Amino acid sequence: MHVRNIRIIGVPMDLGQSRRGVDMGPSAARYAGLQARLEQLGHHVHDEGNIFVPNPEEAVANSGMKRLKAVAAVCTNIYQIARDCVTTDEFAIFIGGDHSISIGSISAAAHDEAVGVIWVDAHGDFNTPETSPSGNIHGMPVAALIGDGPDELVNIGKPGAKLHPTQIVQIGIRDLDNLERDRLAQSGIHVFTMRHLDELGMAAVARQTLDHLRHLRRIHVSLDMDSLEPEEAPGVGTPVPGGLSYREAHLLMEILGDSGRVQSVDVVEINPILDDRNKTAELAVELVASLLGQRIL
Repeated sequence: MHVRNIRIIGVPMDLGQSRRGVDMGPSAARYAGLQARLEQLGHHVHDEGNIFVPNPEEAVANSGMKRLKAVAAVCTNIYQIARDCVTTDEFAIFIGGDHSISIGSISAAAHDEAVGVIWVDAHGDFNTPETSPSGNIHGMPVAALIGDGPDELVNIGKPGAKLHPTQIVQIGIRDLDNLERDRLAQSGIHVFTMRHLDELGMAAVARQTLDHLRHLRRIHVSLDMDSLEPEEAPGVGTPVPGGLSYREAHLLMEILGDSGRVQSVDVVEINPILDDRNKTAELAVELVASLLGQRIL
């Protein structure tokens, strides 16, 4: 197993949605023993603490399109920290917080070279302000990363799109808004819905994903815990029945980890308020460990 220098960055942000609680996700993951678990695998781990995030009640974070400027400011901060991780060849783990944090982390990963993105989620997160029924920014990061959406989000780090749709693979999708569904179908993004997983099996989906991204040296994994079956991960704000099983999720992380190409990961949407004895955060820690070398034998 390749020993990594790992940096953990907490992003206690719930500005991208309307339901409180995911701001406590970083604390829940730390309480579940994330750093110790990775150190047991032999990695060198440094916990950076949390990025500053304004409270939703503050005026700066409570105006415009669901606090757009505040989200953009936090994502810019994430981008700057993530850029430092890339230049020092550290493996970056971003613990959210809602899924809008990925605009910052992926913009940094894609700054100097084309990067593959594996988006593990129940949702497509491919809305724009014009298509979103809720206006919640955590449903827009994939669109922003390919250049669709408000300038404040599209231009994080540097102006314009950070990804071409062919650089993105989505896994576990099962809940799309109507207009979002049409946009995603026409986008060129490679999507494995839960039906594909049922028909093909996770091993085939994981290997097809890596093959689709074979021309890209670096991969970023963006793991939304609502990708899992709600019984496995109850502590999420937008649970959707029919998700990944415990073993499917671990198998995916193990196969991706075996590739040696994953250089950074987001783990998002952990909501301790809705959880059962920190079960979701503990599972998140286990999945990160599988991505970084934990094996049965």
